Amino acid sequence: MSFFRSKSGLVLLTATGALAFHAYAPHSPDLNLGHASGGGVESLIDAVIRSSRAFSTVLFLFHSSSCRSDLVDVCVLFAGRTYGIFLQVSATLVDYKYSLHGLSRSSDEYRHELSEVHLRSASRILNLCEANKGFYIKAGQFVAALGQAPKEYVSILSALQDKVVPYDFAAISKVLESNLGQDILEIFHSFDEQPIAAASIAQVHRATLRDHQEVAVKIQYPGLEQQRKVDLMMMHFLSNCVTWLFPEYRFVSLVLEFSKAISLELDFIQEARNSERTAKNFGQDKIKVPKVFWEFTTNRVLTMQFCKGQRIDDVDYFREAGIDPTKVARVLAEAFAEMIFVHGFVHGDPHPGNILVSPTDRGGFTIVLLDHGVYKQLDDEFRWNYCQLWKALILQDSEKIQQLSEHFGIGYYSQYLPVIFTGRTIDSKSALGMGMSFEERKVLKKGLKSLTMEDISSFVESLLPDFLMILRVDALLRSIDRKLGAPQRARLLTYAKSALYGLSARQNIESGSRVQMLLSTVNWSMAYFHMRLVLGN
Repeated sequence: MSFFRSKSGLVLLTATGALAFHAYAPHSPDLNLGHASGGGVESLIDAVIRSSRAFSTVLFLFHSSSCRSDLVDVCVLFAGRTYGIFLQVSATLVDYKYSLHGLSRSSDEYRHELSEVHLRSASRILNLCEANKGFYIKAGQFVAALGQAPKEYVSILSALQDKVVPYDFAAISKVLESNLGQDILEIFHSFDEQPIAAASIAQVHRATLRDHQEVAVKIQYPGLEQQRKVDLMMMHFLSNCVTWLFPEYRFVSLVLEFSKAISLELDFIQEARNSERTAKNFGQDKIKVPKVFWEFTTNRVLTMQFCKGQRIDDVDYFREAGIDPTKVARVLAEAFAEMIFVHGFVHGDPHPGNILVSPTDRGGFTIVLLDHGVYKQLDDEFRWNYCQLWKALILQDSEKIQQLSEHFGIGYYSQYLPVIFTGRTIDSKSALGMGMSFEERKVLKKGLKSLTMEDISSFVESLLPDFLMILRVDALLRSIDRKLGAPQRARLLTYAKSALYGLSARQNIESGSRVQMLLSTVNWSMAYFHMRLVLGN
């Protein structure tokens, strides 16, 4: 029997895992359990609270003593975080379970209460992420970027993109000097102590080198490696606890993907390699990638060319600069479509803070892509099938969509892929990019009402890692499109064009001969124009 399936094991681990939260946060606010009444789950939470107080007192004495060790330090760190998180997660799940108990899923009361629970739960998670900082900020951003997350979560947790408080420069300078092996003034002609950007794991400072080249220096926060091990261990533990308490809530696969992404993001050497590979894939025409200064780059310090620009969602700035926001959206869509369907090497975190728009002459602009820590190398077979999926989605080939969904391991949930990617149902009569008719929305709502949390968990579990990354990237790009006021149809056609090109490029590689390559290119062009005719454009 798995340890997490053992009640005694869970209670023991949770009670001892609560550790020193009360010792360091004795005035923490009480948790709102919504409409929860007495029961097994609430009794378990209460037992954890009472047990943790005793344990945390003992641990606090150890921590304060002269015989303190690194192991105790780790335990203390695990302590405060585990206790607070476990209670927040438990409170949230209890809130859902009891607030919605006895309500008909088809009733207005249910929908209203569900939205209220979403808001309460998202607020709890926001407070938790802000309190624990670091990887919890990152985890909150990860959830907010999932296109399938409820709108209440997306709205509230999106605030985490702009709420990171920078570290004191004294701590940052120690990281910088220990990694580069020299005093700051020996390396840089000038160095601005005020950061120009602060994220969940690092902050960026503007500086000039001795030869007066302007650079941006990204410096990792101190103590992150130890914190990463503790926090990820805790997330794995708690995701299993949630599954044990509520079997229909299974998000272990999401935690695993988040763990992989974080591990990659902490390696600045790999980030530098990713940026150079992306620059090589595009040249500097469509997308600009800052040059890396390798002599001043380590695993924890990344020095790169300083690029001027404004966030891609700053529509007011574009209007003042004479830049058409819809053109910005089109160029961004083209770049990411090429990454996904042609290169198969995809930037995994395209939120607005990582994409700048730099004006050029006469209303022109260049898109500057930053933060290359998280990338996904798509499996060739996945990329090939994903290209075919988009062709089928645009042409509404339901049989092909079903067939490809089997390859992706989605199966039954294939009927929802057109809704997720194109905003149409699988048998929609609406034109591409025009949304759904009233009747189609009515049928879709009826189908969605029948979905349970078990269905959602099964869907998430069935997703391949590549597909999960694509969903997240697609959600972020659609959010930017909405802010820029770009028509959905334009992005969908851009994706369709790149998908056809991706299919053609593979056929070119497999064919080998120039004649066959030429025929393949002609076939691609004909297929694209045929698609435009079918769509009436």
